[in-house]
Amino acid sequence: MQETQQAVTAAKQIAQPHKRVLVVDDSRFQRRILAASLKGMGFDVIEAASGEEALESCQKQFPDLVLSDWMMPGMSGLELCQAFRALSGDRFAYFIILTSKSEKEEVARGLDAGADDFLTKPVDRAELRARINAGERTLDMQRELARSNALLSETLNELQGFYNALERDLIEAQKLQQSLVPERHCAFAQADLSLLLRSSGHVGGDLVGYFPAGDDKLGLFAIDVSGHGISSALMTARLAGYLSGTSPEQNIALMQEADGSYSARSPAAVVTDLNDLVLDEVQTEHYFTFMLLIVDLQSGEITLSQAGHPHPIIQRADGRIDQEGTGGFPVGLMWGVDFEQFELKLAPGDRLLVVSDGVTECPDPNGEMLDEDGTARIVEGLSSFKGPSFLDGMIDQLTIYAGKTDFPDDVSAVLLEYRGPVPAI
Repeated sequence: MQETQQAVTAAKQIAQPHKRVLVVDDSRFQRRILAASLKGMGFDVIEAASGEEALESCQKQFPDLVLSDWMMPGMSGLELCQAFRALSGDRFAYFIILTSKSEKEEVARGLDAGADDFLTKPVDRAELRARINAGERTLDMQRELARSNALLSETLNELQGFYNALERDLIEAQKLQQSLVPERHCAFAQADLSLLLRSSGHVGGDLVGYFPAGDDKLGLFAIDVSGHGISSALMTARLAGYLSGTSPEQNIALMQEADGSYSARSPAAVVTDLNDLVLDEVQTEHYFTFMLLIVDLQSGEITLSQAGHPHPIIQRADGRIDQEGTGGFPVGLMWGVDFEQFELKLAPGDRLLVVSDGVTECPDPNGEMLDEDGTARIVEGLSSFKGPSFLDGMIDQLTIYAGKTDFPDDVSAVLLEYRGPVPAI
């Protein structure tokens, strides 16, 4: 902010024509000659007999150009030039030293002190006019640059304001999206459920969740909307409403029975209806992979439909890994797709893991994807971890594999650890 104010101040200061010239020379006769020539060229002239007097004058009226003799009693022209540059700050002035010196080393000293140009004494009027014209051109360029910098600073400040507002909105959007998964760990009589949702940015296109699906039945779902960012997040928010656990009457995976209770519909039929619904009602170019599972917590039987999502992983109680599925076609790409469903069964001590392709397609530093075999190895290596600790361990292993903490895609997972049926009383 301070730099911007300085640039604006400089821009205002240069808005007026630069016609004020300060002539510094201990010789009154030399000052009069120069002043007469400069006044004849249309400049306002201020005279100073010493460097000290010149600095005092600059504090009252800042000049546009300075012509100073090199050799003066007390403060020399070079010392004046250095002090003048320290005084000027962001203001611009063209400093010409009058000298009889012509040696390269002396000229270099003058340039190091901050001088812009030199005039050899005695001063030729035509050369003076040429040097002044060169100084004016330099000042014009400097001042135009200052105007541009001031405008650029103002624009950057506005952009920073927009960015800060967007950042605040994205943080709030992130909180809202995370609130779609209010419970990350739930304990049921027969199983423990853990959920993971980690966006690659503030918000993302992944969503996981669950809902009651009748007596001892649990609905699980995993969604991965194409793309990233706000539009994908808005899509997940809308899809969350279709699979609500708190409003069963709005949940398309449930149907109401005659007694008013709700039970699970066929997963394949739900995915088919969702495909038609998205194509018919949701005006978007996004599509999404999807997995819907209906789990019978008493029997361990699972009926599921897979729509382009990675295969579900079952780690058996003895540590073996099973990965199988139908693959399927993503939702929202085309009409008339036949979505299938199949069945899995969990035994006591088994666990089910559903991950998004942010896991299976996580690249290492060379761009090689983890794939489903690599995911299985991670699951095997985390056999002793349970619940949220398992999911945290999976993120740690992905970080090691990727060689960085930021992943290019959203990462989500559903983990169901099955204890077995509750004995009948």
